[in-house]
Amino acid sequence: MKFTVYLAGEIHTDWRDALQEKAKKENLPFTFVSPQTNHDRSDDIGEAIIGEQPNALYRDKVASDVNNFRTTVLLNKADIVIAQFGEQYRQWNTAMDVTTAINLNKPTIIIRPDSLIHPLKELSNKVNVTVESVDQAIDVLKYIFE
Repeated sequence: MKFTVYLAGEIHTDWRDALQEKAKKENLPFTFVSPQTNHDRSDDIGEAIIGEQPNALYRDKVASDVNNFRTTVLLNKADIVIAQFGEQYRQWNTAMDVTTAINLNKPTIIIRPDSLIHPLKELSNKVNVTVESVDQAIDVLKYIFE
């Protein structure tokens, strides 16, 4: 059995690499996908495909169109969603990805620190599992195979 795991969440730390490395060490049969983690590529993709836009509003709109297309395809193909909420960055895209996963009935794990218990209480209530660390998320994944 092989599963696809969509890794939603902030793109400025190495949490994805850490999670994937731990999964590999445990011999877990997962393929990992994610939103575009190269911030510049994500911001520039609309103009790279469609061409220069007249202002920042349209630049962001065409980039969002392409990024949302990518996210929709990958979330629809995913068997599992894991979302990392960190303390340093605003997490609007992560919250949007988690809400989409919930609406698609995707089994979803949220990783979040104690400091975000209150702001994420509604999302935590809707997802399957909320944990505080990558290690705990890996333990949840391992439990699938017991």
